[in-house]
Amino acid sequence: MTNTSKLSFFGGTETVTGSNFLLESADGKTRVLVDCGFFQGCTDNLCNEDNEAQFPFDPKSIDALIITHGHIDHIGRVPKLVRAGFRGPVFSTPPTKEIAELMLQDSARILVREAREEKKDPLYNEKDVLQAMKIWRTEPYHKNFELPGGYACHFRNSGHVLGSAIAVVSRAGRSIAFTGDLGNMPPLILPEAESVSGVQYLVMESVYGDKKHDEVSRRKERLEDAVEEAITRGGALIIPAFSLERTQVLLSEINDLVERGRIPSVPVFLDSPLAIKLTAVYRKYFSYLNGTAHEAQKHGDDIFKFPKLKLSIDSDESIAIADIPNPKIIIAGSGMSTGGRVLFHEKRHLPDPKSTILLIGYQGAGTRGRLLEEGAKEVEIMGERVPVRSKIVTLSGYSGHRDSEGLVSFVHEAAEKIENVFVTMGEPKASLFLAQQLRDYVGVNAVVPKRGEVVTIDL
Repeated sequence: MTNTSKLSFFGGTETVTGSNFLLESADGKTRVLVDCGFFQGCTDNLCNEDNEAQFPFDPKSIDALIITHGHIDHIGRVPKLVRAGFRGPVFSTPPTKEIAELMLQDSARILVREAREEKKDPLYNEKDVLQAMKIWRTEPYHKNFELPGGYACHFRNSGHVLGSAIAVVSRAGRSIAFTGDLGNMPPLILPEAESVSGVQYLVMESVYGDKKHDEVSRRKERLEDAVEEAITRGGALIIPAFSLERTQVLLSEINDLVERGRIPSVPVFLDSPLAIKLTAVYRKYFSYLNGTAHEAQKHGDDIFKFPKLKLSIDSDESIAIADIPNPKIIIAGSGMSTGGRVLFHEKRHLPDPKSTILLIGYQGAGTRGRLLEEGAKEVEIMGERVPVRSKIVTLSGYSGHRDSEGLVSFVHEAAEKIENVFVTMGEPKASLFLAQQLRDYVGVNAVVPKRGEVVTIDL
């Protein structure tokens, strides 16, 4: 008789963020969690409520936690899980562990500071992060490792960020794949996502499930145009960028444009201590990057460094950027303009008609970045209403996620064995559209689970 398992969707459903899936044996004796991320980008404080709420399962009952990659919406609640009694192990690729430690330390500092201001206990602190790291194990791509209850797992490259993985969990000759996030095509510094051929079940992302990245083939050309125009206008070019992957991609692209003389030589500031630390991890794990990056290295090129690049680590260096005459380029977090040093630069430059804000990634519903993308005439920053007179430019080609066509193609490659696709990690409209595309054009059974839904699978 075929074994059965229960699959529960506790996050990453009906929204992009909060990835959190529970796989357990039919008798409930074995429980494996996949991702444990923060909910982000909500309005009306709903994300904080979700993040602070008790887990819908007993953390002490979880036998193992599998992490697909180091973005905070996939790892953000891991220390909270540990604080609530989870004792591990945690599994990821080696780069993901190092990335996660930096991301979670940064998250803990923010949570502690906010809790102090609000006179309440933090969701977790740096001691909880340290405890999580003590039970965190690493596994390379393609190597099987055992889990309790007869389950096993191996990682395949998802091409999204350094060390990102598709987690393939198997038992009794059948398997389910959790994609995490799937990298855009063609990738710039990472290998392409690997196929999930042979799996029977697929839990997949759908961030851009209803959109096409029209600019992928022209993304560097569009970046060059945006930089040149911003410099010609005589203002500052502000790029809100996620510290992980997007910043490293930007550095490599600007490096290439500078070396080929495609853009004027102006000061470029990387104003993000976290991004600077993460870039060091990329250098450490350079072997994980793609052939294009390796070829550049052979010719002595550091793809993350170029003339006039300034790294702003401490706050004094960040503040001093304001005194540097325009034109200049400032790369700073956060990528959706929800916090971080980019807010100081936006507050200063949004009212300036000569300046440009360049949005290069997904902007979550309700975020300041989404408001700018949708043409807001003013936004609130640090309690002040700031007029938007600067130029707002959006480049979708630099998204770290596959678009609708890429997601359909990904499933089509593995469709022969797939019995069910669970479309997750997208806004409802995007998830529903992608599920319909998969049913119509690939011929697979695709559904969009609701939060808290539990299904039984033959595994």
